[in-house]
Amino acid sequence: MSWFESLILGLVQGLTEFLPVSSSAHLRLTAAFSGWKDPGAAFTAITQLGTEAAVLIYFRKDVGRILSAWFRSLINKSMRSDHDAQMGWLVIVGSIPIGVLGVTLKDQIEGPFRDLRITATMLIVMGVVIGVADRLAARDETGGKHRAARERKGLKDLGVRDGLIYGVCQAMALVPGVSRSGATISGGLFMGYTREAAARYSFLLAMPAVLASGVFELKDASEGGHVSWGPTAFATVIAFAVGYAVIAWFMKFISTKSFMPFVYYRIALGIVIIALVATGALSPHAAESSG
Repeated sequence: MSWFESLILGLVQGLTEFLPVSSSAHLRLTAAFSGWKDPGAAFTAITQLGTEAAVLIYFRKDVGRILSAWFRSLINKSMRSDHDAQMGWLVIVGSIPIGVLGVTLKDQIEGPFRDLRITATMLIVMGVVIGVADRLAARDETGGKHRAARERKGLKDLGVRDGLIYGVCQAMALVPGVSRSGATISGGLFMGYTREAAARYSFLLAMPAVLASGVFELKDASEGGHVSWGPTAFATVIAFAVGYAVIAWFMKFISTKSFMPFVYYRIALGIVIIALVATGALSPHAAESSG
């Protein structure tokens, strides 16, 4: 991998990680459209450490408060009813599905799932799902001619059942094209949560899974020697800087705006990819991963 490739891929990772458009799909597509080798699942997982560092810093007060309450609840029974302590447990519970499936489906994630036909299909299907979820949320928020607006749930209403459902939604993002934020936020909207609450929990829930995946890939790559460490580290730093700016913008955006622009973009991109693959202009299979 060249330094220019790492710059572009780092920018793409930072720009798309927190938006409901699938960062893994865009990394794969950027390489395909540019005629580069597929950066691979390992590169994606490692550069996500940069964007998760941005999440940790942006939500540092929430993370610090949750960790403090959770650790105290381990030895102080009276703390176990504290909302922040419960959030710590819910993040753990919600991380179980992606942890189990990530290990079980590792070979598929790094191989067949990276087929551009699957990516394009997931872009379109999840685009429709996000669109429906967004419409339902808008209907509750604004009401209508014959119905009053309905109050949606906040994080204080989150329980084990909803936490697990969030976790299953997050696990769907193991397939490129789904989008971690898109799947978990739309899942939250279907369950009746506000946009802000769904996004906040989505980002908090992603931390253990992404950090564990990144560390695992770092260890695997170190032993296998199949990663260009200089360019990969550079891309991770770029992803961190860009990602922090994007998450700050996105949290403000979702409080007042619809997800429909992302829905239209996903569907249009999916259709373009299918057309290019069908005409032979784009190979559906990844070139050998760059190292």
